[in-house]
Amino acid sequence: MAESRRRPNDLVLLALGPVLAAAYAAANYAAIRAGVRAEIAGPGWEGGRPGAGEMTALGADTWQLTWWTALFAGIMAVAYVVLGALLRRRGRGRTPLMVLSGVLIVPYALAFFVALLNPVHVLPGLYESPDFAAGVPGWQVATPLIVLAGGLAQAVGMTMAASTGRRAARAGVEPAR
Repeated sequence: MAESRRRPNDLVLLALGPVLAAAYAAANYAAIRAGVRAEIAGPGWEGGRPGAGEMTALGADTWQLTWWTALFAGIMAVAYVVLGALLRRRGRGRTPLMVLSGVLIVPYALAFFVALLNPVHVLPGLYESPDFAAGVPGWQVATPLIVLAGGLAQAVGMTMAASTGRRAARAGVEPAR
C-alpha cells in the first residue's frame, strides 16, 4: 500500500541528466557569446564585424567543442534514463543492465573530464586571444559542475530504480509509474 503512494523520485533524478546536459550547453553558449563580443570589441580585433548570430573563428571552435561535449554527455544521460526505466520492472535481467550502466560510466566520465578541461578557457590561449578570455564571465569555470551534478543525480536515480525493481520483483507487482 505504501509503495503505490510513493512518487517515482528515481525517474525524476534520472531525467535530470539530460536536462543538466542541456543546461551545460546553454550556460556555455552564453559565456562564449560574451567572449565573442569582448573579442570583437578588443584592440586586437582585425576582422570585420560578424553578422547577427555569427561568431568569430575562436567562438565557433569553442562552441563546437562545448556542443559536442554536451551532446555526448546528453546521449549518455539518455542511456541512463532508459536503463533506469528498465531496472524498475519486476522482471529478471537486472544484472546485465547494472553491468551495462557500470560500463557506460566510463564515457560519461570522459565527457565530464573534457568539460573539466574547460575548452572555453583553454582555446583562447591557443588562439592567442586575451580579449576573448577577458570577456568570458567568471561563473563559466563552474559549468563543468553541471555535468557532474547530472551524473551524480543519475547515479542516485539508478540505485533507487534498481531497489524499486527489486522490491517489485519480491512483491510480484509492477512499480508505480
